[in-house]
Amino acid sequence: MKQMETERCILRAWSEKDVDDMYAFAKNVKVGPSAGWMPHQSREESFEIIKMFIESGEVYAIVEKASQKVIGSIGIHERYPDEKMKELKQREIGFVLNPEFWGQGLMPEVVQRVLKHCFEDLMLERVWVGHFDDNLKSKRVIEKVGFKYAFEKAGVAKALGNKPTKTLYYYMDLADSSVN
Repeated sequence: MKQMETERCILRAWSEKDVDDMYAFAKNVKVGPSAGWMPHQSREESFEIIKMFIESGEVYAIVEKASQKVIGSIGIHERYPDEKMKELKQREIGFVLNPEFWGQGLMPEVVQRVLKHCFEDLMLERVWVGHFDDNLKSKRVIEKVGFKYAFEKAGVAKALGNKPTKTLYYYMDLADSSVN
């Protein structure tokens, strides 16, 4: 994974040493359910997720420079929200942030840096992002960064006890990005 920086954050690979930082935000009821997973019940659960992130190589730890603490994550996943466009070189990003850092403009800063990486380094043609219809914080980030609304899909969040969901999907193409 390529380490990246923004003005206030470092994006780097996860380390098993990050377990306390992850657990601090992953146990918060405001975080997981908005992203489709239950709040973590133990440090061990956070540790297992970190090991999965390390193995996948798709998810970055977001480290606040000032505190050197992991305050969230952002993944670049091989997913295809629109199966009809599978021929495009594309990925879907997903992100979470510790609620203590909400409203400071950190996530738009991080997403913009990841988009630059996606278009310049990974040479993607399209980047997707989605949010549950009731997740207005993520919607605000997505709109701030300049994604275009595409469609919505009904689904079921298995990790949330088969809760019915509605996900709104947005995209950005290389031509729409600021790196073009």
